[in-house]
Amino acid sequence: MFADYSFVGLMAVIALLFPVVPVVLAKILGPKKPSPIKNDTYECGIEATGSSWIQFRVQYYLYALVFVIFDVETVFLFPWAVSYGVLGWFALVQMSIFVGLLVVGLIYAWRKGALEWT
Repeated sequence: MFADYSFVGLMAVIALLFPVVPVVLAKILGPKKPSPIKNDTYECGIEATGSSWIQFRVQYYLYALVFVIFDVETVFLFPWAVSYGVLGWFALVQMSIFVGLLVVGLIYAWRKGALEWT
């Protein structure tokens, strides 16, 4: 019985070792000469000035959250659209309910002002 799961276990071990081994090797074999210049914050070719603690408006987070919700909707809609001819009417009704709920959520977010940049 456990022989059936040996392949799954082997893949789980490989999936764990694949990212861990390079990180450990880099830590062991990498050069260790820290300096203030190397530890300084650097991004996009511009040296950082000022504090890194910047407060963003909540609307940016809400906009990103709405984007993620509708991006996940696309992930659910694509397999359904590919196999639409096989699934029949029941799947059409289910997907219509799903899209309807998301449209209600979009209208709610729109009325609350989550999609406004001002």
